[in-house]
Amino acid sequence: MNNVNRIKNVKDIKKGFHDGIPIALGYISVSFTFGIMGVASGLTWWQTLLISMTNLTSAGQFAGLGIMVTAGGLVEMAMTQFVINLRYALMSISLSQKADKSFNIISRLLAGFGITDEIFAVAASKNRTISRYYMAGLILMPYIGWASGTAAGALLGEVIPAALSSALGIAIYGMFMAIIIPQARDNHKCLVVIIIAAVSSCCFKYIPLLDNVSSGFVIIICAVLASVAGAVLYPVEETEEE
Repeated sequence: MNNVNRIKNVKDIKKGFHDGIPIALGYISVSFTFGIMGVASGLTWWQTLLISMTNLTSAGQFAGLGIMVTAGGLVEMAMTQFVINLRYALMSISLSQKADKSFNIISRLLAGFGITDEIFAVAASKNRTISRYYMAGLILMPYIGWASGTAAGALLGEVIPAALSSALGIAIYGMFMAIIIPQARDNHKCLVVIIIAAVSSCCFKYIPLLDNVSSGFVIIICAVLASVAGAVLYPVEETEEE
């Protein structure tokens, strides 16, 4: 029986590796940009890499880097990361319903650390329970891709041509656009909320006095305003919840 379980566990790890490869490849280009921006902002290559190895959140890392560059406070940093990454807690709770009995406290904590939008989408799409061995493989490949891309960007950022470096600098914005455009196209409610968030952000950029608010608090305020507006304009009916 032990041999049977061992074989199954190995298969789950291999399946997780296989499913995580496309995510890892996608992460390399974005984390490469983060590596370039980290060194350009005054961090050393190992400090930039350490951020990516202890975090797995593209939006959170880019926002955090902006706060560090502008010498923002710890409270601002903590609140910004809380707002940006709150969705991962909800994703982890959702995935816990699919976790099999192989998960213990340690593996649940490690899985919670490794949850991202893409990893959640792949794991949640499985029409069966998932083991900690599958999640280990699924998380490890994107983690390696994220860390290696960051290291490459941090080490090669000063070597590659300036034009290419500048072009890669907009990769993160392209990723965000790829996330919101399909949602806005298919659902007008999402489009309205996105427009509210964008207009709010522009107000903090161009209106006097408001332009003095630090980037971290701008993210928090715009996210809350857009969320509240969406809840007020488009409340979820009981039939929709069911």
